[in-house]
Amino acid sequence: MGGMKRSSFKDKHRGPAEAGPTQRQLRAGELVRHALVEILREEEIHDEDLHGVSITVTEVRCSPDLRHATVFVEPLGAGLGDSAKVGPAVAALNRHAKFLRGILGRHIDMKFTPDLRFLHDESFNEAARIDALFLRPEIARDLRRDDEEDEQD
Repeated sequence: MGGMKRSSFKDKHRGPAEAGPTQRQLRAGELVRHALVEILREEEIHDEDLHGVSITVTEVRCSPDLRHATVFVEPLGAGLGDSAKVGPAVAALNRHAKFLRGILGRHIDMKFTPDLRFLHDESFNEAARIDALFLRPEIARDLRRDDEEDEQD
């Protein structure tokens, strides 16, 4: 019987080839996201690049060991329609990441408070680009034609 290999917890569950976060990572990400929303709403961060800017935390992705978190944000207000002004707001959040991590540690009940890295959430820009594509006359014409063919079938 000495030749039988015992299967480990890792063998039974997720292998390195499987993509996507675990339930644990998703739960931790949501916990961090909710806490950061409260922190950014309540705390005053003294930085010129964040003056008059409201930060929306859209998603938090945690590493498998939960020690690192990538925070996707969308800065709103203060004339940030210009994408050149979004970069400084995200950079300011990254400058204050250690300060925010310290406050986060008091708001969440996790073994480790994750290191924070802030990135601009590009999904809003991508959604706007796709919407603009659907409004193009040649695309709208093709979509109408597909709908008509579906009705005839």
